[in-house]
Amino acid sequence: MSDVAVGQEHHGEVHDPYPGLSPHTSTGVSHSKMGMWIFLASDCLLFGAFISAYLLYNGRAQQGPTPEDVINIPFTSTSTFVLLMSSLTMVLAVSSAHRGDERRLRLWLVTTAFLGASFIAGQVYEFTTMVHEGLGYTTNIFGSSFYSLTGFHGVHVTIGIMLLLIMLGMSLRGRLPKEKAEVVEVIGLYWHFVDVVWIVIFTVVYLIHK
Repeated sequence: MSDVAVGQEHHGEVHDPYPGLSPHTSTGVSHSKMGMWIFLASDCLLFGAFISAYLLYNGRAQQGPTPEDVINIPFTSTSTFVLLMSSLTMVLAVSSAHRGDERRLRLWLVTTAFLGASFIAGQVYEFTTMVHEGLGYTTNIFGSSFYSLTGFHGVHVTIGIMLLLIMLGMSLRGRLPKEKAEVVEVIGLYWHFVDVVWIVIFTVVYLIHK
């Protein structure tokens, strides 16, 4: 969407052609989007620290199960596919919001939340299986770094699910009209970020583990 003037004077009054949207910063990006981008940038540093710690300590387990003993690549690949599909449904939700199609917006929000919840359920199952196989958080360095990294990501997915459900509730109460589609778009940025981060984690932890 090309940049337009936020308002114009008419008989002493200022009219906003896009009511409900966040004011734009000097960069042309709204405050809401800018705030989300800043948050995601800081979150990149946190994930970078966790991933670096995992790589640093990978292969140094002195006792207990190693990655080869407990990691189930086919199962986690399926969970990864489910999470990536949630990015597609999130795109459809954003598109529906911009069109003002509230029925489809609710459908895609519910679908995205369901796919995210399925991913979390798979992660809980994976953690439970690993614990039964003898890999606890304090069993060895691998266990500590693995649970910290993947668990931190799981928390982000859970927060994303909560945000999706909040938007669903707003839509059901008529508080998410077309004019406020940016709200869905901003949450979509967060959701896509979580998915991209998981691709990195999946590659580092599951595909190139020692």
